[in-house]
Amino acid sequence: MAKGKPILIVDDDQEIRELLKEYLTRAGFDVLTACDGVEMYQQLALSTPELIILDIMMPGDDGFSLCQQIRRKSQVPIIMLTAASDEADRVIGLELGADDYIAKPFSPRELMARIKALLRRAEFRQPEKEVVSGRKLKFAGWTLDTRTQLLTHEDGSGIDLTGSDFILLHLFLQHPGQVLDRDTISDATRGRESLPMERGIDVQISRLRQKLGDNGKGPRIIKTIRGSGYMLIAEVEHED
Repeated sequence: MAKGKPILIVDDDQEIRELLKEYLTRAGFDVLTACDGVEMYQQLALSTPELIILDIMMPGDDGFSLCQQIRRKSQVPIIMLTAASDEADRVIGLELGADDYIAKPFSPRELMARIKALLRRAEFRQPEKEVVSGRKLKFAGWTLDTRTQLLTHEDGSGIDLTGSDFILLHLFLQHPGQVLDRDTISDATRGRESLPMERGIDVQISRLRQKLGDNGKGPRIIKTIRGSGYMLIAEVEHED
């Protein structure tokens, strides 16, 4: 795995810090560690992490407070570590801006899966400002206004999009000509609570195609790439 920005582990338990650092380093990540909020800010002053693993129970500012402080300045993915499967802790963490949570003790493989899912979601959302320069995206006779989330056809008719339909269509329009696998689509449209149910993704794609008047057997907009996923084959124009 090519190394990029580091992963920052913030936990007052030295044993956990060292175990996670060793495991993630073996997986090909650069890793930084901190035992509390003070050390965390020292690390953040020197480097911009790709993801932060943040323990809740720590001396000084706890993980909830640190998560809230981070969110005021950054959208870096955050995974919170809880000492027990306490639903209240999970809810508070997510409400404060955490992207995911995992209860101790946990399997390193499960943590790795969650890390990869978050990084994949971040990767597909990051190019938005660079790729989508205008507020309106035009494709195959349709125009999507990304601010109002209104989809209109060149004949003047409009389509009501659900929240997930808008996210899905916007994802495709951000990556024309690029194959999006089902995991990527699931992560982007349904987030951390999604399950890897291929049929659910297929139904969602079918529903969007129907709204766009796109025939799956002879597609003009979204093409099925057998064994890989889906690809937007229509040309996309950006307009302010």
